[in-house]
Amino acid sequence: MLMIDYDLHCHSTVSDGLLTPTELVTRAAERGVKFLALTDHDDVDGLNEAANVSAQLGIGFINGVEISVTWRTHTLHIVGLRIDPLHPVLVEGLRRIRSGRRQRAELMAESLARSGIGGVLEGAFRYAKNPEIIGRTHFARYLVEAGHCKDVGSVFKRYLVKGKPGYVPHQWADLHDAIDWIRGAGGIAVLAHPGRYTAGRKAMGKPTMRELLQEFTEKGGKAIEVVTGSHTPPQYAEFARYATEFGLLSSCGSDYHGPGESYRDLGRLPDLPMECKPVWGEWGI
Repeated sequence: MLMIDYDLHCHSTVSDGLLTPTELVTRAAERGVKFLALTDHDDVDGLNEAANVSAQLGIGFINGVEISVTWRTHTLHIVGLRIDPLHPVLVEGLRRIRSGRRQRAELMAESLARSGIGGVLEGAFRYAKNPEIIGRTHFARYLVEAGHCKDVGSVFKRYLVKGKPGYVPHQWADLHDAIDWIRGAGGIAVLAHPGRYTAGRKAMGKPTMRELLQEFTEKGGKAIEVVTGSHTPPQYAEFARYATEFGLLSSCGSDYHGPGESYRDLGRLPDLPMECKPVWGEWGI
């Protein structure tokens, strides 16, 4: 199988990754990535550092972000590629999302305390290099450290998903707003890891996925992640078909968070299915 040299979805310590932007780009270069997008959750503060290191190492760099969205009862992630990180509407939108994270974190800690697990908020903040982006992954890392679970994945299943003690519902950005912020900043809106929305106890059915894709395209979304770290080979084919059906471009990304916490490493993505039109096809890079 061919391996692709674009990785358009990964995270640094600016959100919930384990590597600094410099360490992330360095690892990408070592693993053969030729074009990299840093897409931290709801924050763009790592982009300048990553761009500078990319230039030094000869990697093509794409400014990115991953925006948290609430659509109906589902939490989605919309990646923005080739954005202007200084665009005032995008900057303000991301600021508003971040401001709600602290409140959610406090409610999560209170919920866990009622279940007999105390001190979690302070522990989670120790893992959040950027306290404005405190999130479930930081809670999970602390709960592993405290001995409540063996790994981060187990923490999510036991404590941090719907119906579990540490889960707190939260209203993120509106889908239309997120797409508008990305487009206003000159970027391309990409539906991230759609296979994650069709799996699990609260999964979307295929009719709902089609409704999401219809609304996403009508509001100005342009691409869908077909090859991504959490997708299986059958899902590559499934979402390639959706891309064709809805006239969407196809993107790919590892969704790399760091050693030991990722589905795939940087630079280890299979090629897009033949029928896909790559999101970078018209970039001229």
